Amino acid sequence: QVQVVESGGGLVQAGGSLRLSCAASGTIFSFDVMGWYRQGPGQQRELVASIDREGVANYADSVKGRFTISGGNAQNTVYLQMNNLKPEDAGVYYCNFKKPTFGMNYWGKGTLVAVST
Repeated sequence: QVQVVESGGGLVQAGGSLRLSCAASGTIFSFDVMGWYRQGPGQQRELVASIDREGVANYADSVKGRFTISGGNAQNTVYLQMNNLKPEDAGVYYCNFKKPTFGMNYWGKGTLVAVST
């Protein structure tokens, strides 16, 4: 059974930083795409950043230059370094692992990021 667990969320002042971590366990394979999504109050879940097996990263325009996504060598861990946090960054952050060829798509339960002003 695959389990996906995020950690690193919390309360931070605007302009501060957080580093989110996520790991998938119970797998015998590596994933092709890993990413972070977030959902703010009254908002739909949106892609924040993703990274593929080649190390190519994709970012939402709103976080470019502030957030950095990275993955572990095993392709079952993913991190999100968030700098210069803004109030609009607040929400629940979810990590995601995909292996489209196998139809695999796994989500964590989310970690809360709150930004105070």
